Amino acid sequence: MRLPRWTVAALTAAGLLGSLAVAAPASAQGRHPDHHHDHGPAPTAERTVEAMQPGWNLGNSFDAVGADETAWGNPAVTRELIREVADQGFNSIRLPVTWGQHEGPAPGYAIDPAFLDRVEQVVDWALEEDLYVLLNVHHDSWMWTNALPTRPDEVTAQFTATWEQLAERFADHPRELTFESLNEPQFAGVDDAQGDALLHDLNVAFHEVVRSSGGNNADRLLVLPSLHTNAGQERLDALAATLDQLDDPQLAATVHFYGYWPFSVNVAGGTRFDEVALEDMTGTFDRVRDTFVDQGVPVILGEYGLLGFDRHTGTIEQGEKLRFFEELGHQARAAGVTTMLWDNGQHLGRTSLEWSDPALWRQLSSSWRTRSGTATTDQVFVRPGDVTAPTVTLEPHGTRFTGLWLGDRRLKPRRDYALSGDRLTLTAGLLDRLTDTGTYGEQAELTARFSRGVPWTIDVVVADTPVLADATGTTEAFAVPTDFRGDRLATMEARYDDGTNAGPHGWTSFKEFDVTFAPEDGRIVLRPAFFAEVTDQRPVTLTFHFWSGDTVTYTVVRDGDAVTGTTAR
Repeated sequence: MRLPRWTVAALTAAGLLGSLAVAAPASAQGRHPDHHHDHGPAPTAERTVEAMQPGWNLGNSFDAVGADETAWGNPAVTRELIREVADQGFNSIRLPVTWGQHEGPAPGYAIDPAFLDRVEQVVDWALEEDLYVLLNVHHDSWMWTNALPTRPDEVTAQFTATWEQLAERFADHPRELTFESLNEPQFAGVDDAQGDALLHDLNVAFHEVVRSSGGNNADRLLVLPSLHTNAGQERLDALAATLDQLDDPQLAATVHFYGYWPFSVNVAGGTRFDEVALEDMTGTFDRVRDTFVDQGVPVILGEYGLLGFDRHTGTIEQGEKLRFFEELGHQARAAGVTTMLWDNGQHLGRTSLEWSDPALWRQLSSSWRTRSGTATTDQVFVRPGDVTAPTVTLEPHGTRFTGLWLGDRRLKPRRDYALSGDRLTLTAGLLDRLTDTGTYGEQAELTARFSRGVPWTIDVVVADTPVLADATGTTEAFAVPTDFRGDRLATMEARYDDGTNAGPHGWTSFKEFDVTFAPEDGRIVLRPAFFAEVTDQRPVTLTFHFWSGDTVTYTVVRDGDAVTGTTAR
């Protein structure tokens, strides 16, 4: 059997390695009987955090609010899943756990022994796969610790009791197990400055409990969040003050990053990873590097992704999504930040053990090591009977363009494409050959290859202006019959006749993708959430924006629960 590094160290120290016999797994007994104190000095916090890169979150399992780890739709965690995470190249697992629902009453707040045993079993599985583990207190942040302003004694007592029990249970676990005080801390009814002060108190209490509990907790890496795990400068400064006061070399800071919000959920016209979204990302990594990393405090990006992924990974257009993650990987490496991908089951299948979006996975995993060339688009649209020579702007990111391919066939410069600086022009002759099928939709996949990293895919799509049809329905079930004619929906605007914005997020005419509308086969669905904020009997003009650049308008009128839709006349 394969021995993890911490087991080898412990057995060697105990003089048992040479006579090792195969025994029943410790997890079968609920608690691990063979943990030993680590010998020798602890690695520095910087070395530990560096060794944790890259990391992965076991989201929506032990943090799920409900009866057990399957309450939010994921299957029970298996040893096979943990092994696959390690085999995929991750070096750490963040284990989010919501404890309060499994605790008894005051004053002891005793954690259900069966639940604690189960969490420990998964911790041990991960350690046995040579993974670092970051164990935390998760949705308790909005379930009960947020009441600290109005119930200070009770909340502090429960928070302290929770970490006392966890510190005692895991005191003799190896240093590859790390603790995070509280996920996305927040406090009801106070401003951020007051919230910073309250979080300081909890972080200090967490530190005191763990450090005084003996065993490897004396120098185990402890991870402290900012308020809301936000990376705004004021939040980082408040956390830095706490770290300075604690003056403990075995501490790390953590923040989360889900991107510039309009892009992250595709609202307010945020369909592209544009300069605004890039500046938002750059500012985040600059601040955490300047505030912490350059001052000797390592940083863990405890969660990252795009908020639209909570539904599915199609909310953001594929190429824009890949550009985001390529850049994020680069900036994290440049800043020296360890990244932990948030995965609630939408990325690595919990039973299939396969990636739902292989292209995204290739870009993610490549970004841990190197840059990849990208482009400002991964789509080229060709209108029937009007073949032109479109230009795509490459983004080499320090790589060198090495050629354009169609499948396993290398295309020829001048005949098939021309390169001028970073401007890649596809010839009309190439597109004419690729699209001479008489059908709509994707006709070919071209691949731009670079000197390193992941190749960039460009879809060649035949499309014409979509055609919509009249429809009737209800606020709970309404869809616009749509002949997409090969085109792809980017976003939707909604305005009343007087030009004011209609529907949710009234500050923008562009509505949130999938939450308020979504393309499906042969129709565009308007969600109940859209009609919930539409005024009765006021016509709403919808403008559908497609990736080809075409726009089509449509009118809907709500009359109570009934909805009528008509095409432009």
